[in-house]
Amino acid sequence: MGQPTLILASASLRRRELIARLGVTPDAVAPSDIDETPRKGELPRDYARRMAREKAEVAAPSDSFVLAGDTVVAVGRRILPKAEDEATARECLDLISGRRHRVLSALALRAPDGTLRERLSETIVIFKRLSAEEIEAYLASGEWEGKAGGYGIQGAAEGLIRRIDGSHSGVVGLPLYETRALLKAAGFSIG
Repeated sequence: MGQPTLILASASLRRRELIARLGVTPDAVAPSDIDETPRKGELPRDYARRMAREKAEVAAPSDSFVLAGDTVVAVGRRILPKAEDEATARECLDLISGRRHRVLSALALRAPDGTLRERLSETIVIFKRLSAEEIEAYLASGEWEGKAGGYGIQGAAEGLIRRIDGSHSGVVGLPLYETRALLKAAGFSIG
C-alpha cells in the first residue's frame, strides 16, 4: 500500500508554490471555512496556533494527512488584519513603518490516525521608515490586497524591509523548515 495522500487545507496559491519547493504536491486542496475572528484578549501566538489547528480539524475526515497553516502579523499584542481595503492597508503600513513587528506562521498537521502535530515559526521584520510617497506607491501596486498586515514580502515590499530575522518563507505564508520537519515527524515520506 502506498503513502497516504496529503490534503492542503488552504486555498492559498502561495502555500502551494512553497510546498512544491519541498518536492511535495498536495493530492487535494480543501480550504477550511472557519470564523477567523480573534477572541477577546487572545495573544497573537495563541491566535495563530488556534487558527491552524481549527483549520486542520475541520477539514473533511479522511485517511489522509491534512496540512493547515495560518500567518499572523503582530505589533506587540496587537493582531493586524488582512487588508481587504486600501484604508486598512494604509493603517497597517503606517503602524509598521520604521518599527519591528512579528510574523507568526503556525502549522497543524493531522495524520491519518487523527494525531495532530503543530509547529510555529516566528520571524521579526523591520521596515524602513516609510515616506507618504512610498506608502502611496505601494498601495497603488495592489500587492497588499488580502495580505495580513497589509503587505506581501514576495513583491515590492521586500525593497522596503531593512531586516528580517527568521523564516522568509514563513512571512510569505508557509515556513518550509518547519513544514518539512512536521511532515517527517509524522512519517510522511519527504526527501
